[in-house]
Amino acid sequence: MGNATSSALSKEILEDLKLSTKFTETEICQWYENFQKLCPTGRISPEEFEQIYARFFPDSDAKCYARHVFRSFDTNDDGTLDFREYIIALHMTSTGKTTRKLEWAFSLFDVDKNGYINKSEVTEICQAIFKLIPKEEQSRLPEDENTPEKRANKLWAFFDKKDNERLAEGEFITGVIENENAMRLIHYEPMKD
Repeated sequence: MGNATSSALSKEILEDLKLSTKFTETEICQWYENFQKLCPTGRISPEEFEQIYARFFPDSDAKCYARHVFRSFDTNDDGTLDFREYIIALHMTSTGKTTRKLEWAFSLFDVDKNGYINKSEVTEICQAIFKLIPKEEQSRLPEDENTPEKRANKLWAFFDKKDNERLAEGEFITGVIENENAMRLIHYEPMKD
């Protein structure tokens, strides 16, 4: 028979999300209601996701970074985000444990999804991150990380890898955990004045 309406959250997905996240049933239902309003089709397209990111970074070019984040959240590779993927991603990036956040960060940096990161992928993500940073903040960055290439070089150096070597997920997580500066370099947070 299925659900009476396509807008109802299935009990299976609700139970799965309660087990997979720290969100309560009430929170999940509220997220779902808002998701349905924003995405009546039940799916977020890459373009819609870019628009969402643009609202978070109105003074920046968030399109490239949003495209990478979308790719990392689209776990079934169908070119859209459904509600479950959206909530799992929200949980991992906001309330999840450090290791889970780093697993997600690894998937963000693994541009070609081959299970490894190389220096060119690190550089590509650093270039996307830099487009989020307003110009006045870029000018206040330390000399050794004030360009995407310098930031990528600094981050790659934490892993003690040659430029042509690759990095597995476990090495990435360990390297970032052991270096608090690496944690700061893998994403962008606005500077506090």
